[in-house]
Amino acid sequence: MQTFYKYHALGNDYLVLDPSDVPEAPDCVKIERICHRNFGLGSDGILYGPLVSDKADFGLRIFNPDGSEAEKSGNGLRIFVRYLFDNGKVSTDPFTVDTLGGVVACQVLDVHASSIQVDMGEVHFAMDHIPVDGPEEKDRELGEIFELDGVSYTAYIADIGNPHCVLPLETISASLAKQLGPQLETHQRFPKRTNVQLLKIIDRNTIEIEIWERGAGYTLASGSSSSAAAAVAHRIGLCDASITVKMPGGELGIEIGPSFAVRMTGPATRVGTFLLDDEALRA
Repeated sequence: MQTFYKYHALGNDYLVLDPSDVPEAPDCVKIERICHRNFGLGSDGILYGPLVSDKADFGLRIFNPDGSEAEKSGNGLRIFVRYLFDNGKVSTDPFTVDTLGGVVACQVLDVHASSIQVDMGEVHFAMDHIPVDGPEEKDRELGEIFELDGVSYTAYIADIGNPHCVLPLETISASLAKQLGPQLETHQRFPKRTNVQLLKIIDRNTIEIEIWERGAGYTLASGSSSSAAAAVAHRIGLCDASITVKMPGGELGIEIGPSFAVRMTGPATRVGTFLLDDEALRA
């Protein structure tokens, strides 16, 4: 038996696996089975932590449901913060978490943990921050053309510890995200794949996005996607520095500071504690 703690952040759900319960992280095959909606517990990924870190108060590994490891996840981080708070490992004081995508500062904003704040780090727009096949031209940060299904789309590439490809459009939908997302995620220009956001500008302080997440597929909400899309909207002059991001799963608040440092604020909800039988992990 293995114990998992399930949470969701605006419908984006993760299973927390504590190293004190399971000393080694599961391998790719087991992660796929655990995250499977029919054969396992079902989730958009696994958070393995808290781990010991010499860079921060806590370490965290983030796994996608296909078994690949993610550099960073805004929703995953809020869920991890909520797990730490629920188990008395943190209070409402600020603390830090070490991820593959860098160290982030986190804070529970109230005693009920109804609002959690994460400093996601700086967003970079120059293409040399992301593994991309092709010449390294600085003016790529102003937008790049992708031909998909016979249509030309202007995309903006952003990195916030993990890669994002943002497409500003007048009309967005879940079906369009499911159509374009897989093509861009695995596009030859992105040898390590990328996350994809379809971006619609509502007003100077509000955007709407649809999300295709690398290694997970269509997703109801994403913190890092919200951060990247909001930063792009601000970078190209369509939005101010304080932005509400609307997604199918709900809303997040994004504040963009100097050097495009992003602060994200939103909820994380406890679902329950689950025991996974070893039988479920057998092929």
